[in-house]
Amino acid sequence: MARAVIDPITRIEGHLRLECEVQDGEVVDAWVSGQLYRGMETVLLDRSPEDAFYISQRICGVCPISHSHASAQATENALGITIPEGGRLVRNLLEAAQYLHSHILWFYHLAALDYVSPINALKANIADTYDLAQAAGTRPADFGAIATRLTAFAENGQLSIFSGHYWDHPGYVLPPELDLIATAHYLEALEIQAVANEIVAIIAGKFSHPMTSVPGGTAFVPTVEKLDDILFRFMRVKEFVDTALIPDTLAIAPFILDATTYGGGVGNFISWGVFEKSSLVPEERYLPRGFAQGLKVEDVTPDDVTEYVEHSWYESKSGLNPKEGETKVKFTGYDVDDRYSYGKAVRCKEKSTESGPLARMVVAYLREKGGMDVAGGADVRTPAKLIDSTLEALGVAGKPEILVSLLGRVAARNLEAAYVADLALVWVNELVAALKGGDVKFWQAADTKDGSGVGAWEAPRGSVAHWEGISGGKIDHYQVVAPTTWIIAPRDAEGVRGPMEESLVGSPCVDVTKPLEQLRIAHSFDP
Repeated sequence: MARAVIDPITRIEGHLRLECEVQDGEVVDAWVSGQLYRGMETVLLDRSPEDAFYISQRICGVCPISHSHASAQATENALGITIPEGGRLVRNLLEAAQYLHSHILWFYHLAALDYVSPINALKANIADTYDLAQAAGTRPADFGAIATRLTAFAENGQLSIFSGHYWDHPGYVLPPELDLIATAHYLEALEIQAVANEIVAIIAGKFSHPMTSVPGGTAFVPTVEKLDDILFRFMRVKEFVDTALIPDTLAIAPFILDATTYGGGVGNFISWGVFEKSSLVPEERYLPRGFAQGLKVEDVTPDDVTEYVEHSWYESKSGLNPKEGETKVKFTGYDVDDRYSYGKAVRCKEKSTESGPLARMVVAYLREKGGMDVAGGADVRTPAKLIDSTLEALGVAGKPEILVSLLGRVAARNLEAAYVADLALVWVNELVAALKGGDVKFWQAADTKDGSGVGAWEAPRGSVAHWEGISGGKIDHYQVVAPTTWIIAPRDAEGVRGPMEESLVGSPCVDVTKPLEQLRIAHSFDP
């Protein structure tokens, strides 16, 4: 047997170690170690509940908006606040901007270089590249100029942002022309994800950490003129999603169809739900709440969550729901046979459970197939429509189970971007109509200062929940289960692997010194 180790994994948010045991070219065991302790739960104690919104969003520099919304919802739940309609729509737009920024950033800048080789793109025939772009329905670029820039990088021996990869690994199988198209869109995506951030700045005051989604609703009171600025930017981002992100996904997928045969993981999926409808019922959100085992969905609540620490660097009690949970850190050394991670083994209904875009799209797909209306408008491409059309395009129509794989996880995130881009235009128009129709309320004050509550929401990379207790106007309990807590969970008390660990088992490993397949799986979760 041999060991494949990636430490640290780059192109993620945080510090992560991956260790795999490889036998006969296949991973037979795996350990995922979260090596960064943050301890925000301790920082928040004895503070005003209004402060939690600002502090807890610092947990993540990529999904601060989702953390701030979950924190605000926890305070609202504790203090009995129902946000008004204006607050709902503004929060949806702010969250949508973050989702589109994150999904574009993730695919092109964090994950694509696991499949796309800018070095191979140097071999591209420029005329053939234009022909391929037209055939694939993807947006053209000045491919000749980009090839010239890449050549200059290669000739001076400094590959800049394209250095430090496994370019000689046999897993890079795209034709040079497709590599050049994807590299061109990689560069354009740097600008487009910034456009999404401009929407965040308009609504939230700045990026990355928002100032306006305070408990009770929002402090941003839009005008029709501001919404016009927002709509223009959403339309520009949506155009890129429709003419680059989705066509690129469909163009690359046929070359890596083997990625539908591994990387699926535990097959259990959680979504707290995200993007509120006017009912404010989590099971009715545009991406609804639910727990799926395989292709069967059922209801779920935050009370179904437990955390185990037998293999984590904590001395907290094990098996607790976060409303009673503790964060008492105790580092004892890295030992895969004992304790090896700052991640807790979070479980839903006592099962190892995946969260993230694949989980959300699976839950939404099953809810929609079961009769739920998730459309939001006639022009909105719903999860079921997007998934079914993609399966048909790939020649696997009627086989949604193929989603539970590495390729399914990659595709689901990009399809979700298309759904969110459609919805964003609907919400802008709804807010414009509401402003023109009369008085719109954006914030609601609390009537009490004490209580306990939970805000369960979805960040771009997965499910996020904040549990909060307030006594005497101060926080006396705070626990967070972040998206990555689900993703990188270590083994639990029964020795059951976490979702990423289980996804790695059974995956091929052609070269233990360059474990590209395992890097692809890790990046597919965006930990």
